[in-house]
Amino acid sequence: MTLIKSISGIRGTIGGAPGEGLSPLDVVKFSAAYGTWLQNRNNAKKLNVVLGRDARISGPLVRDLVSSTLRSLGINVIDLGLSTTPTVEMAVVMEKAHGGIILTASHNPKEWNALKLLNEKGEFISGADGSEVLSIAEQESFSFALVDDLGKSIQKEDYFEKHIEAILKLSYVDTDVIRKANFHIVVDAVNSTGGIVIPMLLEALGVKKISLIHCEPTGDFAHNPEPLPAHLTDLSKAIVEQKADVGITVDPDVDRLAMVCEDGSMFGEEYTLVAVADYVLSKNGGATVSNLSSTRALRDVTEKYGHKYYASAVGEVNVVEKMKEVNAVIGGEGNGGVILPELHYGRDALVGIAIFLTHLANTELKATQLRDSYPKYTISKNKIQLTPNIDVDGVLKDMSSKYAHEEVDQTDGVKIYFEKEWVHLRKSNTEPIIRVYSESENETKAVQLAEKIIDEINTLI
Repeated sequence: MTLIKSISGIRGTIGGAPGEGLSPLDVVKFSAAYGTWLQNRNNAKKLNVVLGRDARISGPLVRDLVSSTLRSLGINVIDLGLSTTPTVEMAVVMEKAHGGIILTASHNPKEWNALKLLNEKGEFISGADGSEVLSIAEQESFSFALVDDLGKSIQKEDYFEKHIEAILKLSYVDTDVIRKANFHIVVDAVNSTGGIVIPMLLEALGVKKISLIHCEPTGDFAHNPEPLPAHLTDLSKAIVEQKADVGITVDPDVDRLAMVCEDGSMFGEEYTLVAVADYVLSKNGGATVSNLSSTRALRDVTEKYGHKYYASAVGEVNVVEKMKEVNAVIGGEGNGGVILPELHYGRDALVGIAIFLTHLANTELKATQLRDSYPKYTISKNKIQLTPNIDVDGVLKDMSSKYAHEEVDQTDGVKIYFEKEWVHLRKSNTEPIIRVYSESENETKAVQLAEKIIDEINTLI
């Protein structure tokens, strides 16, 4: 059993003893801590919290526990039922709510679930706020409401429509050109809520030929829910067999987007953001942001349009903070996460789909041709196992000094740029390792760069 208490929420496997897995007692304790934090933040006035969940088998049980706990504190719960992370984020703002909780363990397997915590802006709470929630939970400093002051549960089931309506109003989305392209699209929503909302979106965009696999929202995932190539063999096969134009897949809470080409090959999660940003920049120039471990291709595309690219520390909260700082027009993460500030500051696969299809239709290219039009890079992900007594910070400092003649970014660990290559070194917060991510023009060169850096670090050690 696993229970991870972090500043962004609580995540764990269902079952086990309290404090060891995500037990009912843990769900209640952290829901109460979050509700109490909201009351402290808002001087205990009557509060509203938006609640939504993915289709995990444990979802109804966890929802009941969270909803009852918040209502026991005197907080009203606006329950969206089956939803997505970006839909809940938008609903917080639309409802003028004081916060939100999404019940999802993202790409983790079905035995996992989690409470993702939002502030009044519909954005993930900050590190400082998360620490405060954890402290309240540790101290169990809750005070529940008297019977006359209990909160209410309000059911709202129209937020998918509202989310799609907001996307259709964007200037970057052209339903006419998508309709004329006459796309045949295959969707794999890994048996979660994407199976409900993505067909709704595609129909609203004018797509007539839609084939669905693994789209029943049972929560019994047909394959590993992380949208990686090894898990998408069914989708690739269906695209080729049905002679479809493109495949779409998302994770269970629909904030990560991966596209598959007409020949069954991967468009590449790293290139989802690149393609969407390319179209946005062609219509509205400005800065872009991704995290330090994302592909250089976004920087290349941004500079092609004469604009500035910025890198943030790893983590959606950090990407959003940097985007606000530089007034970015588009940003996100290399795991298929697209953040469009005009809509909201959160990774949103639905807006990614709408803009990607508009872009693909306008180019009149096949998906493989569009992919091949971008700079070709490959990322290699490695790690160095360390003994606990090694000074990891000292090692990273030494590597930074060694390559001081290159472009070095120390925002989050050490990232060293070598013309069209880079290596990113980060220490893990949970185990004695250094993560070594490298990128080059092909896999062989990316691996060679990583091996070179790893050898140098081992020499230092």
